[in-house]
Amino acid sequence: MAQRFLSFQYEASTQGNFTSFAGLPLFLEMAQACGLMTMIQEQMKLKAQGWMDSQIILSLLLLNIAGGDCVEDINRLESDEGLKTLLLEQECKGMARKLRRAYQKRFRKIKSRALLSPSSIRRYLEEFHNEEEEGNRVIATAFIPQANEALKALSLINQTMVNFAQKHQACPIATLDQDATLAATNKRTALYCYKKFKAYQPFNTYWYEQRLLLHSEFRDGNVPAGFEQLRLLKEALARLPQGVEKVMVRSDSAGYQEELLRYCAQGDNERFGVIEFAIAAKVSQSFKESVKEIKEWFPIYAQDEKGNKIKTDQEWAEVGFVPSWAGKSKKSPDYRYIAIRERMWVDTTLPGLEEKPAQKELPLELPFQTLNMNQADYKLFGIITNRTIDGNELINWHRERCGDSEKVHSIEKNDLAGGQFPSSKFGANAAWWQVMVLAFNLKALMQKFVLPKPLVNRRMKGLRFHLINIAGCVVSHGRRLVVRVSSHKDVIGLLNWVRGKITALSHPPPGHVTA
Repeated sequence: MAQRFLSFQYEASTQGNFTSFAGLPLFLEMAQACGLMTMIQEQMKLKAQGWMDSQIILSLLLLNIAGGDCVEDINRLESDEGLKTLLLEQECKGMARKLRRAYQKRFRKIKSRALLSPSSIRRYLEEFHNEEEEGNRVIATAFIPQANEALKALSLINQTMVNFAQKHQACPIATLDQDATLAATNKRTALYCYKKFKAYQPFNTYWYEQRLLLHSEFRDGNVPAGFEQLRLLKEALARLPQGVEKVMVRSDSAGYQEELLRYCAQGDNERFGVIEFAIAAKVSQSFKESVKEIKEWFPIYAQDEKGNKIKTDQEWAEVGFVPSWAGKSKKSPDYRYIAIRERMWVDTTLPGLEEKPAQKELPLELPFQTLNMNQADYKLFGIITNRTIDGNELINWHRERCGDSEKVHSIEKNDLAGGQFPSSKFGANAAWWQVMVLAFNLKALMQKFVLPKPLVNRRMKGLRFHLINIAGCVVSHGRRLVVRVSSHKDVIGLLNWVRGKITALSHPPPGHVTA
């Protein structure tokens, strides 16, 4: 081979079971420690050509964590001889001899693959598709296909990790952030979203305190974000584990619905009673008229990372606005409206003609509502709430949803495999999305309970760089399976630290709750 810019050559090695994912098995251990693998095996009854459901879903979990985003990427993990050896050695560990022999008889030939082939994964995912529901679709109408039993079981498996987090770090408050996200796709059967491109639009309910996805429903792109949002809230509330005493809800304007607001404010939920909320309000013409009557505005202060107050260019004020639906009865709960305004500074000077200023008109269509007050143009936003805290505090609390929701969406679609879909069948893509949700929460549990502080807030690319993509060699030594990695103290120290924390989590002292 001719020399290139640097004086080295590449050669293939056939000696030794090398792996470039020496840190990936740590996530498998965490999945076992939190009971995820056991739950999958108990709940899922599909199987595929002899493979257990836990092995199939494990393959997709590892694919997400390792950075793959399509079914064919599973071959990259299968070709890693070291990882393959680890998985083959561990798949029958702990089985009784009778069960182990029964499992081995499932395969017509000696099992050589550690992970499923892409074709087997596709066939497995198609088992989650409910073909009967497709006949119920109506053109140009929002429709959510009824999940079959397999997809229902898969979505409920996530409950294991939610319960695990609550068991080891109990939290009496659950702030639920509800938001939908658009995942662009070119699938033939995908539908156009409101932004005029083909997409799916899953709806997430995120538990802010635990940093976990509590509930996620896969939807077509043409389904409005707020469609059946009250039903989704009820389903999410039902999944909150024991120990949660108070629930609060945050949402964008998709949640500005009478039935949702009344349900929360009237205390219709038997378990939690009144649910405090802050939801972006629709800025109607009557709302604008009420804002024009406001005499006093207060500056909005944000906080930096050190907790220092920073004055922003925005102002807030209480609005004496009562919509018709909120005033139907004297017994109706009180709803509080807050207006937020921000001055729109328009450059009236054309470049190169400073001596002849020309008035520049505002665009006719803007992605926000505007209002002219005292001969000045303002951006105008609204919030409806039943909380009684200070307006500035409420605004900052509501905006915590925006930052975390967008971060969650980015992780789902860019860091994990939620941005690519394997099939033209809705149910198969829904199952693919639900496995991604499991991977999201598995990563969240790792960061919450076992990873050292420098890695707690890292995105997946940081975890892959420091923890997952570590080179190693898998060898058998003294009837033990050993993964030999760099002898550098930082590398081996990190791996042993994480394994020790996982072991401690799986065997907590009686009556002890890990902080």
